[in-house]
Amino acid sequence: MIRLAFLRHGVTAWNREGRIQGRTDIPLAPDSREQLAALTLPPDWYSATLHASPLSRAVETATILGKGRPVHSDPRLIEMDWGAWEGLHGRDLRADPASGYRDLDQWGWDFRPPNGESPADVRERLTGWLEDLLSLPTRDQSPLPPGERVRVRGTHGEDLFGCAEPPHPDLLPRGEKKTPPSHLVVTHIGVMRVALALAWGWDFRGPPPVPVKRNRLYAMTLAADGTLRPAGPKEGERLS
Repeated sequence: MIRLAFLRHGVTAWNREGRIQGRTDIPLAPDSREQLAALTLPPDWYSATLHASPLSRAVETATILGKGRPVHSDPRLIEMDWGAWEGLHGRDLRADPASGYRDLDQWGWDFRPPNGESPADVRERLTGWLEDLLSLPTRDQSPLPPGERVRVRGTHGEDLFGCAEPPHPDLLPRGEKKTPPSHLVVTHIGVMRVALALAWGWDFRGPPPVPVKRNRLYAMTLAADGTLRPAGPKEGERLS
């Protein structure tokens, strides 16, 4: 099992103008950088491995909140492609009956902006990324092939030999428990909606079960079979 949290990037000028941002690489607003620098991740996520969409607003958000720690970027975490609607105002599209625009609760998985992506398309690339995440070695796994003979130093300086494999729980120091690896993903509202839909069993019809808000972590668990499940409150966990 993996602990996973999703966080929306900081505010941009286009966010404030109500423009559909999609894959256009709009930077963070200057005051948003200052606001992010004053925030702190919840203690349970201080040491989580950081991931981000390749767009600068997501990478920079992760870098600021991670206090300069490495950020792993992957194109599969990029925002939903809004095609011909990119850069337009949602209010204008909603007011035009010929635009084909729909409100979120009427999308379904297959709603697609002209020349853009559907939530199902985002789901396909996100689940591929989750599968790769599950295949990464954890801190409890040896990077050596299973059964590889290794030499380690004993507590009294003696040489000990054994095989490379994850430590047996009974051999961990007294009182220490294996904790699942933690990963924090800074991405976009379109990707987060899909992740939350998978975790909460929503099909993009009717009100979303989890409204995505800024400066909040939405925690989940990722099981070995690729299943996402909620692991925190619907309202998310606030950054402080």
